Amino acid sequence: MEVYLVRHAVAEGRDASRWADDAQRPLTKAGQRRFVQIAQHLQTIIPHVDRVLTSPYLRAQQTALILQSEAGWPEPELCDALGASAGVAPALAVLREQADVATVALVGHEPNLSMLAAQLLTGNSNALDIELKKGGIICLSFPSAPDVACAQLRWSAGPKLLSASDRRD
Repeated sequence: MEVYLVRHAVAEGRDASRWADDAQRPLTKAGQRRFVQIAQHLQTIIPHVDRVLTSPYLRAQQTALILQSEAGWPEPELCDALGASAGVAPALAVLREQADVATVALVGHEPNLSMLAAQLLTGNSNALDIELKKGGIICLSFPSAPDVACAQLRWSAGPKLLSASDRRD
C-alpha cells in the first residue's frame, strides 16, 4: 500500500472578520495557481491513486479538487478525521480502514500530517521533526496493512520541487 500525505495549498491568512469559522478559509488565488502546477506535475509522477480523502475544511477540499481536475485523481471524499483539530489518532484509524486500497491520498493540515507520518514511521508522533510545507507531499509505503512503526518513507517533496518544470541542460 502507498499513502500520500498532502498538505493543503497556500490559504488566506486567519481573519475572524472575514471567516468567523476557520474551516471556511479558502486558498489564495496564487495558492490555487501554484497548486495547479504541482498537480499537473504529479500526474506524471503519480499517474494513479485509488482513493482521496480530504479534510472538510474548505482549503483542503479545494486542494483535493485541484488534484482531481489536474492530476486525474479520484473525486475527494470528505473525512472529518482529517480536520485541522482532529489530531493523529482519528486519521490513523481512518487510514487503517483503507487496508484494502492500493493507493490512498490524505489531504489535510499541519501539524497533523507530519505527526501522522512520524507515528507511522517510528511509532511515536513526536519522534521526528518533519516539515511539510503547504502544497507538499510525503509518500509512505507499507508492506501490508498500514500501522504504526511499519511505514517506509518513499519520498517527500515540497512545493518548489513539485512545481518545477522539467529542464534540459
